[in-house]
Amino acid sequence: MDVDWLKARKKELKITDDVLAEALGVERSVANKVANGKVVMNVRRADAVAALLHVTRDEMLYRAGLASEVPAPTSNPAVDDDDLAMVEIQHIDMAYGMGTTFAVDYPEIDVLRFPKVWIESITHSPPATLTWTRGKGDSMEPTIRDGDLVLLDRSQRTLTERDAMWAFTIGEEAAIKRLRRQGDSCEIFSDNASVPPDRQLLRDINIVGRVVFVGARK
Repeated sequence: MDVDWLKARKKELKITDDVLAEALGVERSVANKVANGKVVMNVRRADAVAALLHVTRDEMLYRAGLASEVPAPTSNPAVDDDDLAMVEIQHIDMAYGMGTTFAVDYPEIDVLRFPKVWIESITHSPPATLTWTRGKGDSMEPTIRDGDLVLLDRSQRTLTERDAMWAFTIGEEAAIKRLRRQGDSCEIFSDNASVPPDRQLLRDINIVGRVVFVGARK
């Protein structure tokens, strides 16, 4: 791993080891070791980290020491378009179920560009902590419909608001629901009145992030 490059890129984008750990799918301590060159990043995680760091897959593989060929130079992805500052946010085609869907398959990751001023009107969290995805199913209708674009803030992983919507996983299943903590357990609610509530132990729920924006699909 090119440690100096990784540290400089993290500093430039204000990415913490917690956010890097989310992208790698590991504990923070392991992410810190990756950042310091003590643990090797594998190819499977390169796409997620490339999206997080706003670089190409080829450059990520090269910087991680997983490819020997120097990548072709690319333009800075954070430059202005027609004097409008843009930011890049990863989009994961993971199909968070608004019933449930399996989350074991490695998601396909793309990078989408949006005007910085528009993103800041939604949230003040840095773009590196945000992820776009799409919901599936009808259990969160009418709030979220099948195919709607959903923006997740992965820096928010503590249940502090009773009426917020959260993306989470339980075992091998992923979902978007409203969660309400009740002691050591959590009540799970759908917006569709025909779907009954559920309850799970809090320790069995992995909070991915809070829903901060829903874009209706036309």
